[in-house]
Amino acid sequence: MKQTKTLKVRVKDRHAAHLSRMARSVNFAWNYLNELSARSIREKGLFLSAYDMDRYTKGAGKDLGLHSQTLQEVSREYATRRKQFRKTRLAWRKSRGVRRSLGWVPFKSGATKWRSGQVTFNGQHFKVWDSVGLSQYKFRSGSFNEDARGRWYFNVVVEVDVQPSAGQGAIGIDLGLKDVATCSDGVKLENGRFYRDLEDTLATAQRARNKRRVKAIHAKIKNRRKDALHKFSRRLVDQHGEIVVGDVSSTKLAKTRLAKSVLDAGWGQLKTMLEYKCDHAGIVFREVREAYTTRTCSSCGSLSGPRGVNGLRVRDWECGECGALHDRDVNAARNILSLGAGRCPPAVGITSL
Repeated sequence: MKQTKTLKVRVKDRHAAHLSRMARSVNFAWNYLNELSARSIREKGLFLSAYDMDRYTKGAGKDLGLHSQTLQEVSREYATRRKQFRKTRLAWRKSRGVRRSLGWVPFKSGATKWRSGQVTFNGQHFKVWDSVGLSQYKFRSGSFNEDARGRWYFNVVVEVDVQPSAGQGAIGIDLGLKDVATCSDGVKLENGRFYRDLEDTLATAQRARNKRRVKAIHAKIKNRRKDALHKFSRRLVDQHGEIVVGDVSSTKLAKTRLAKSVLDAGWGQLKTMLEYKCDHAGIVFREVREAYTTRTCSSCGSLSGPRGVNGLRVRDWECGECGALHDRDVNAARNILSLGAGRCPPAVGITSL
């Protein structure tokens, strides 16, 4: 069985100037289509499709230094985003200034190939740090993308064989702030305070207006978080056949005074990783409603746990009905696992595991 996967490798810095020139041409094409579409809607009441816009950019690839398929992909991306955001005019892509758009050069299937240890595209050869073995894949669509530090990456969609997980059994996961994730078997991903540990260093660089240093610190924070979440999610997928996660919303909690801690924990990123890794491994991933899972005793199902804001300080508690001792987060993870198995919701009662 085949599935698609996106591979990302870094392009060597010697090609940055050429890719930046191509990105400026892409921005020019995007802005042209933006104005063309807005005028068509305003004057004729007609929404131009990607196919309609292709006719207006046909033959411009040579003058702009772009592959014809890149122009077609820009048209399709523009039409997709216009529909997504329901706007007659989208934001302009800026090539200069403080708020410039990060470089982006899309391509279609067949436009890039791997030859002699290099990526070939639009008559040019790009050397990359090949950390994934690109030679064994057939490239489909993708793009070259720039990050905030001016580094370029080659992102391409490929087909891979599904590698079934050898893991057995199910596990529940409770997401939190003291520990990013707590599993029903007691395993925890401790909060590495990815941002907060470097907050003072970042503030010093910002006061010194050292933009290069600020970008490097932000990149370090991002990489630390991603590395920890990747390792944790991979271990869970390799060891289990079913993963159940609570539906806590980082988007909603990011609007409260807990915003900094919530965003630093990276709940949304962890759930995304678990979902696609479970899909690739052919195992079950479920997200369930976690209301009352903290207060409910996972042994007898009674609502005897700590309640209210003050109850959040209580990390260990004893059930008043059956006398079972609970770690707050492990108990919640076990209740989430029970919900994933289709048992009664906590408000009604959970049968003993």
